[in-house]
This record gives sequence, structure tokens and C-alpha cells, in this order.
Amino acid sequence: MLMRTDPFREFDRLAQQVFGSTRPAAMPMDAYRAGDDFIVHFDLPGIDPETIDLDVERNVLNVRAERRSPAPEGAETIVAERPTGTFTRQLFLGDTLDTERIDASYEAGVLTLRIPVAEQAKPRRIQISGGDGGRKQLS
Repeated sequence: MLMRTDPFREFDRLAQQVFGSTRPAAMPMDAYRAGDDFIVHFDLPGIDPETIDLDVERNVLNVRAERRSPAPEGAETIVAERPTGTFTRQLFLGDTLDTERIDASYEAGVLTLRIPVAEQAKPRRIQISGGDGGRKQLS
């Protein structure tokens, strides 16, 4: 049997039961650029992929997921340290990203988003013609 050792954790659990959860749970993330893509990883262990909701509105990406308690209704909870409830996160995406082609996958408790850089935002070479008819390239 598991033993409770932190008396304040019991107060937190009772307050959550009485008053309900007043804030969304945390959703840790990593983000980086790899070539022409921005990659974002969200830690969502124990989440049913059917509860994950992604939407983009005016360059704001909203991520929402829900983890339900594994204990059946009416069971006496002895220890409840794993957060349950709704997890939310908003990312403000720049105009240089192609929000029409976001790719999302969920594996091993990690939600991964691949957001490509928009074509018009990629660097390109510009041809310059000289006064003597010769052409030069600027990089």
C-alpha cells in the first residue's frame, strides 16, 4: 500500500475537489528551427490523442488536450500527484510561417508540430544588372 507523507498535498487535493480546478495544467514545450521548418514538441504524457485539439486563428495556434483520471468514479483516491483536467497553450506565430501546412503527430506522450517557413519568407538571390550590360549577383 502507498503511504501519504505530505500533509499539504492532502489539503491541495481536498481544495481541488471542493472548488474545482481554476487554472489549466502546464504543458511544457521545446521549440527550434531545423532548416525550413519550425519544430515544436509538447509533453502530454497519458493523453488520449482523441482529446487533443489544434486550431489556428489569425496566426495564433491554440493547443488543448485533456487527461482524465484513471480511477473509476466512486473510488477512494490514496495518492493523486499526476495532473488531470484540461491542458492549454497558445503560440503566437509570425507571418513568415505557413500556417496552412502545419503537420502534427503524437507519439510516446509527445505532440510534435512541424510548421514550415512560408515560401515568400525564404531568402532568395536577386539579379542586378550593371550600367555596362554586365550582370552581377548579390547574395
